[in-house]
Amino acid sequence: MSKLNILFSLSLLAFWINPISGQEEIQYGSNNGQYISIQNTRIYYEEYGQGTPLILLHGGIWHSMSYYGMVIPELSNHFRVIAVDSPGHGRSEQADTMSYQLMSDYISEMIDLMDLDSAFVLGCSDGSVVALLLAHDRPDKIKRIISDGGIISADGYNSGIVEGLESISPETMGDWIEWYKNLNPQKDRWEEFIWDAKKMWLDLPYIPDSTIGNIKCRTLILMGDRDFAITLEHGLELYRSIEGSEFAVIPGAGHCICDKKPELMNKIVIDFLTAQ
Repeated sequence: MSKLNILFSLSLLAFWINPISGQEEIQYGSNNGQYISIQNTRIYYEEYGQGTPLILLHGGIWHSMSYYGMVIPELSNHFRVIAVDSPGHGRSEQADTMSYQLMSDYISEMIDLMDLDSAFVLGCSDGSVVALLLAHDRPDKIKRIISDGGIISADGYNSGIVEGLESISPETMGDWIEWYKNLNPQKDRWEEFIWDAKKMWLDLPYIPDSTIGNIKCRTLILMGDRDFAITLEHGLELYRSIEGSEFAVIPGAGHCICDKKPELMNKIVIDFLTAQ
């Protein structure tokens, strides 16, 4: 493995492992998690609190809804939090393939099956791309979104990231394999899942400029100032492309913010979603 690929793998491992201790945190699977069937795929989710639905969408294959464990306790005091494992991730079954549009379509159908009148969406990394697609595709339901560490085109990646994505294979996944097998109901399909994810990540751009430009709901673009994957300029590009959007850079945070700055993230989310 090249030095570049080793550094990329270590960055992803750091992104996956939760470094915070001493913070109140929900225990994944402890809240009577449920399955909902969407296009013959069983999708796992957990609900907390009451109020306007807030759908939480996590990042790529190193993540599940448990990524939001440290912000759910406070967010559930203000919203009906619906934390979802994306298809093939965590405890959710795999779809026949994987794409950002497919994941958006699944959440869109979930909104209808749960008979939600409206919803807010917070997405991290891959989940941010899904949130942006939902905002465009379902203006009748999605009222506000927060994009945390989002990217839509190849020029948004820092140097070496695309090469790192190209290097991903079953041989590079290390301890993730056992973690996945212990969690997912389709543990024997882990290699298929990796190849599907890699294909999705290399299918750029993720969202056409015309789609981004037609997002009308209130939008907040967040970035960490130490994001290893995405350039600050790309965050600004997203901000400028969505009329009326807001933009914030979080000091001391990397690619997605909840793991490093849960208390600050809660304040930002609550203030943005409740502001008049």
